Amino acid sequence: MAKFYCTTPIYYVNDRPHIGHAYSTFAADALVTWHRLSGESVFFLTGTDENAQKNSEAAAKRLGVTPAETSRAQVQAYVDEMSAVWQRTWDTLGIRYDRFIRTTEPAHLRGVEQFIAAVQERGDIYKGTYRGWYCVGCEAFVPEGDLVEGKCATHLRVPERIEEENYFFRLAKYRDALLAHIEQHPEFIQPESRRNEIVAYIRDHLADISISRPMRNWGIPFPGDPAQAVYVWFDALGNYLTGVGYGTDAAQFAQWWPADLHLIGKDIIKFHCALWPAMLLSAGIPLPRRVFAHGFFTIDGQKMSKSLGNVVDPVVSAQRYGLDALRFFLFREISFGGDGDFSEARLAERYAAELQHGIGNFAARTIAMVRKYTDGRVPAIGDRNLVGDVWARYADAFDRAQLHEALAIATELVRVGDQLIEQERPWELAKRGETDRLHRVLGELVELLRHLALLHAPFTPATTDRILTALGQEDWRSHAWTELQQWGRRTEGAVLRELPHLFPPLEGVPVRG
Repeated sequence: MAKFYCTTPIYYVNDRPHIGHAYSTFAADALVTWHRLSGESVFFLTGTDENAQKNSEAAAKRLGVTPAETSRAQVQAYVDEMSAVWQRTWDTLGIRYDRFIRTTEPAHLRGVEQFIAAVQERGDIYKGTYRGWYCVGCEAFVPEGDLVEGKCATHLRVPERIEEENYFFRLAKYRDALLAHIEQHPEFIQPESRRNEIVAYIRDHLADISISRPMRNWGIPFPGDPAQAVYVWFDALGNYLTGVGYGTDAAQFAQWWPADLHLIGKDIIKFHCALWPAMLLSAGIPLPRRVFAHGFFTIDGQKMSKSLGNVVDPVVSAQRYGLDALRFFLFREISFGGDGDFSEARLAERYAAELQHGIGNFAARTIAMVRKYTDGRVPAIGDRNLVGDVWARYADAFDRAQLHEALAIATELVRVGDQLIEQERPWELAKRGETDRLHRVLGELVELLRHLALLHAPFTPATTDRILTALGQEDWRSHAWTELQQWGRRTEGAVLRELPHLFPPLEGVPVRG
């Protein structure tokens, strides 16, 4: 059986999840759902990155003291609390992960120690002195040339100037091997624009990197030298290994590694497409098959920030609009791989136009007409296939991780169904007594609705279940996905149930136009 191992970034716990974090995790959930439905064996990993300096600083801020005044136990209590917030958020948002990893877990620690031992055995770790800039926001060493007016380009703050004795990783040693791998495997970095960026970085700027910091009150002790802490990225990237058993369960690791897809934001692409594969090459571990970097969010055209008060809580948005509506909007509005903008006004517009008056209206009309004209029993369905090549194009879009394209293809069936209703006008067929033609049209509409529901399963799972239950297809998951995609007589003879409003009008949400 084919397997699909997919990961999200692991998230810092110095703050609560926002809509950008949810977008990454929704995307992984949709991709994983597609692969599960396709009959593949799937493992979906997400979790929290807890050993970062910024987490220690957030704990100190919560306590009203300086980081130096916090104890390890106090920081641990803080990350325990915040990691639970993140896991609870993903549970509330219906994320169907297989493993939620925390980088403070003993199993992760054992894996990190084993990994560093493998890199040391290769002779790729040495001691040296780092002099330069360190951005706590990025948890990264920042080259002088990357500063903009003396500030980190991402966080717009002056980094910390440091000089310290650390352990270094011979990253530059792997320049040629990385460039060769990317050339031989163009699918390794996607989208293509990110691949070009990384190739230029590796070719022109790759240098050895510090992989430890002086131990303060937080972090994983560097093996053999507890005065040093493992640099957070050298620790955190390893979660993709330890999350499937590296260092603790050799059989599980052999089953799932290499990862089939690392899903990340574009701000961390250098770590995932230069540092991470070099680390794996050093340790003698196969590289992941693909890294896909999506873009950044703005909120109504502005950068999301606490100071502007425009940080969007995904749980609040899901409560207001419905979880499926939120997922639908994010995938429909934003081209996956590019930057996007979150706007409540646009969400409300798409809700009304494409969900309430689109999918919802088509489903309601179809079921109402069958209940009215055939007492709710689905008539015989003809052989005329009205979905055409939709499934082939949809599968191709998923294979390329083009989620917005796959959803656009899925929504095409609303237009096909609405056109069939307007062309055939079933109420007039009934009035004229054209029973055979009326029954054929009603059967086709139900079959179109069944396909529409299935196509939306990775994007709006609750809506899919509600529609298919109304069609008497609540056991759909017990059937082969390829079988379900066939145009046929699966619903023929079924008695349709009443379908309450899928997307009722939003109260107190103005819609422009």
